[in-house]
Order: sequence, then C-alpha cells, then structure tokens
Amino acid sequence: MFVHTIDEELSLRLIDNGDAEEIFQLTDNSRDHLRVWLSWVDGTKEVSDTKGFIDFSKKLYANSTGMTAVILYHGDIAGLISFNKLDWQNKIAHIGYWLAQEFTGKGIMTRAARAMTDYAFSGLNMHKAEIRAAENNAGSRAVPKRLGFVEEGRIRSAEWLYDRYVDHIVYGMLNDEWGK
Repeated sequence: MFVHTIDEELSLRLIDNGDAEEIFQLTDNSRDHLRVWLSWVDGTKEVSDTKGFIDFSKKLYANSTGMTAVILYHGDIAGLISFNKLDWQNKIAHIGYWLAQEFTGKGIMTRAARAMTDYAFSGLNMHKAEIRAAENNAGSRAVPKRLGFVEEGRIRSAEWLYDRYVDHIVYGMLNDEWGK
C-alpha cells in the first residue's frame, strides 16, 4: 500500500477498508471537538457509517475526482486529509482535513497540508490548490495562512452547520507561487 513519509513522525496513506474501526473510534472519541465545524459528525453513528464513507472515498479515487488519505502520526491515525474534489477542467485541487482533538497543536495538519499541496502541483500538475474553512474556525484557517496561501474571499452562508449557516473563507495557492 502506498505510504508517503513526510518526516520521522508523520506520513500519509490512502484510506482503506481496514481503517474503518480506527477512524470511527477516533471520530467517536473526538465527537464534541469535531462537531463544532463538521456537519457529518452526527450522521456517523456506527462503524458502518465510516465504512460507507471509505467506499465513497475509494470511488472518488477510482474516478480520479478525489483522494482521501489517513494522517499517520507515529503510526496511529490522527485524522484525514483529502482532495475533496479534483477539478481537472480548471486544474484545481480542493483540500479538506480534520484532526482528532488529541492530535491538535502539534503542527501535524500544516505538514500534511504542505505535502498535499506539493502533490497537487508536482504530482498532479494542478494550477491551483484551494482550502476553504468556516470563518470562525481559527485552527483550520491557520493552516493555509502558515503555508502562504492567499485569502481570496468569503462565500456567504456556504454551509448549513446544524442550526445555522456559516460563511467560508477561501484560500488559494497557484502552482507558480508555491515554494517562492
């Protein structure tokens, strides 16, 4: 199975059916933490829900329209990072991510997002990488900022989050800007 080593602590691996139990437990243990910004948490009630997500992710990968990887921190799954959408016509990779609460504050997501952005440009030859985050989600918004992404704008009422709409802030990085 493909594993991309980022550093001595961190690697990425394509999501697989065998990950369902561990991902579900990670989600379940961080439910309150994740629910603040992720609308799918309440719909993930049992391992079969996670298996359904993995099947969906594998179909996106097979169709070259998305890619989901587990983030391995010292060999344990810490969260997920993905190309939620690969827009081949416009050559844009849309990056999304989440970490379980116990793994936050260690620089994990910044390193993982750097690796995914590198792959978007060098491996997939995309023109642009884009990250969207809820306006008040300071942790998620900090990742593209640390990586030098440009804040491009706001999408008003972009997502229904349980009991309210939230605005998304859009960050972008162009291939010819990356690494400068």
